[in-house]
Amino acid sequence: MSILPPPPARVVLLCGPSGSGKSLVAARSGLPVLRLDDFYKEGDDPTLPLVTGSSDIDWDHPDSWDADVALAAITDLCRTGRTKVPVYDIALSARTGEESVDVGRTPLFIAEGIFAAEIITRCRELGVLADALCLSRGPVKTFRRRFLRDLREGRKSVPFLLRRGWRLMRAERSIVTRQTALGAYACDKDEALTRLATAATGPRPARTPAA
Repeated sequence: MSILPPPPARVVLLCGPSGSGKSLVAARSGLPVLRLDDFYKEGDDPTLPLVTGSSDIDWDHPDSWDADVALAAITDLCRTGRTKVPVYDIALSARTGEESVDVGRTPLFIAEGIFAAEIITRCRELGVLADALCLSRGPVKTFRRRFLRDLREGRKSVPFLLRRGWRLMRAERSIVTRQTALGAYACDKDEALTRLATAATGPRPARTPAA
């Protein structure tokens, strides 16, 4: 009797506005996590978009992120359980190295980041998507959490953080609308954790035995 390899893993894409609690939910889920923020482009990349009417780089625009490399890492993890990813320093706007991510034989892992919704369709077409969730806690709460986190971590200068925070607070509802239109399910922290638990214990696709 032949011993079948385990079926390939699947991914839950976890998106939402910056500061909405994605990293917290991912950590509380107990599942392996791929940080999609590590796939930002570097600060000297000529293709980086600018905020309209400003010289600030628009780090909240999908064009500031390398979707192709992120998708390749996700498919590697789904098929082999391991991949190489860049190590990105947000304060420096630069990749500072490379590290290995190994999810082992897990049937499910999370890929979280503000641009996760941008690859929902491609993950679904590849047959690796388990679910796609969009977190939202409300513009004012998100603004406060994001600003305190970014200030604590020294991500950017205070004037930049305030400009970005005010812009994102006004845009939060449109961000959630866009991400749900791309296929993500809008929910709060508790519902997200429930759906993650369901996905982790749900039925797995059957694998046909080799002849």
